Amino acid sequence: MNQPQSAVGNCLDVQSFINAQPISRYQWRVVILCFLIVFLDGLDTAAMGFIAPALSLDWGIDRASLGPVMSAALIGMVFGALGSGPLADRFGRKVVLVGAVLLFGAFSLASAYSTNVDQLLVLRFLTGLGLGAGMPNATTLLSEYTPERKKSLLVTSMFCGFNLGMAGGGFISAKLIPAFGWHSLLMIGGILPLILAVVLLFWLPESARYLVVRNRGTDKVRKALAPIDPTLVAQASSFRVPEQKTVKARNVFAVIFSGTYSTGTLLLWLTYFMGLVIVYLLTSWLPTLMRDSGASMEQAAFIGALFQFGGVLSAVGVGWAMDRFNPHKVIGIFYLFAGVFAYAVGQSLGSITLLATLVLVAGMCVNGAQSAMPSLAARFYPTQGRATGVSWMLGIGRFGAILGAWMGATLLGLGWNFEQVLTALVIPAALATTAVVIKGMVSHADAT
Repeated sequence: MNQPQSAVGNCLDVQSFINAQPISRYQWRVVILCFLIVFLDGLDTAAMGFIAPALSLDWGIDRASLGPVMSAALIGMVFGALGSGPLADRFGRKVVLVGAVLLFGAFSLASAYSTNVDQLLVLRFLTGLGLGAGMPNATTLLSEYTPERKKSLLVTSMFCGFNLGMAGGGFISAKLIPAFGWHSLLMIGGILPLILAVVLLFWLPESARYLVVRNRGTDKVRKALAPIDPTLVAQASSFRVPEQKTVKARNVFAVIFSGTYSTGTLLLWLTYFMGLVIVYLLTSWLPTLMRDSGASMEQAAFIGALFQFGGVLSAVGVGWAMDRFNPHKVIGIFYLFAGVFAYAVGQSLGSITLLATLVLVAGMCVNGAQSAMPSLAARFYPTQGRATGVSWMLGIGRFGAILGAWMGATLLGLGWNFEQVLTALVIPAALATTAVVIKGMVSHADAT
C-alpha cells in the first residue's frame, strides 16, 4: 500500500502512517477497550436516576432530598474532567485511564453500602472524579489511533457506549431493583470497572502521538505502532507528528486558548453545556416524572432507558455523516430536532406507546449530537493540548449537567408538570444549535 507523506527520509509521520493503513486488529482492540470504559461510565453515571424512586422509598425521604445526591457525582465529574486532561497531556493517556476506572469502580461499589444521604453524597462525589476522567481520555486516546477517514465514525461509535451504558442501567434496574433492591445496580457499577482496570493495565497501549510529542523515546513509539505495520515501523529511525511544525506552546492552556483555537474552545463549551442540560434533566428526572404521571416503576425505568438507547441508534449515523459532510451543520441539525421532539414528548402523555416512541426519537437527536461532540473536539485540537481540550469541554459541560439535574428538582418543587418541564428544554436546544453552527463558521481550521 502507498504511504503518502508518511515518511521524510527515515522519519515517519505518525498520523500519515495511520491514515495509510487499513485498520488493524490492534486498533480495533483500542476501540473495544475504550468502548467498555465509556459503557461502564454511562452505566454508573445514570445509576442514581434509576435507583432514586426505590431509594427514596427505602429510606423514607422525599425526592427533593435526593437533589444534592443527584448532583454530587456530576460535581465530581467536573473536577475529574478538568484535572485529568492536563495530567494526561503530561503523564500519558493510559495511566490516567487506568486510574480513572479504578477510582469510579471502587467508590461505586462503596456507594452500594451507604446507609444515609450524607454518606451517599460523599461517595457519589468521589465516584464522579473517576467518571469525569474516563470519558475524555478514552476519546483522546482512540482519536489518536484512528485514520482521518474514519475518525468521527469510530469515536462516535465508541461514545455511544456511554448511551448504551445509561440505557443498560435502565433495563438492568427494571429487573434487578424490584428483586434485589437499589444496592444491586451500584454493586454491578463497581465490580465491572475493577475487572476492566486490570484488563486495561495489560492490553491498552499508550498513544503513539503522545509519546512523540513528549519525547518518550523512539523505542516506545516503535513498540506502540509496530502492531499496525511492523515492517514499515522497523524501517523508521525517528517519528514525528504534523502539528510539531506549527504548535510550539508548552503550556496546554496556551494551546487551547491560542488565537487559532480560543473562539472555537468557548463555542464548544457552550454547545456541550446546553446539550447536557437537556440530557441530565431527562436522565435524572424522566423516571420520576413518569411515576408522577401514573406510570409503573417498570414502565418509568423502561421509557427512561429508551431515551439513552436512542443515542446508541443514532451515534454511528452521526459519525458517518460527520466524515462526509460539514460536521458542525450535522450536529446542529440534531440539536435542533432534539428541541422539537422534547416539546413533542411533553404533549404525548396520553399514550404510552406514542410517548415511548417520541422519547426514543428525542434520545436519538440529543444523545446523537452529544456523542459527536468529543469527536469534534478531538479533531479540533493538536496533540499537545488534545486531552486538555476534550476534557475541559466535557468538564465545563458538566456544569450543564449539574444545572439540568438541579432544574429538574427546582421545577418539580415549584409545581411544574410534565408538559411544562419538557417544553422548557426547547431553549437549551436552540442555544446548542446556534453555538455549534457559529463555531463552524468562525473556526479557521480543525487541527488533526
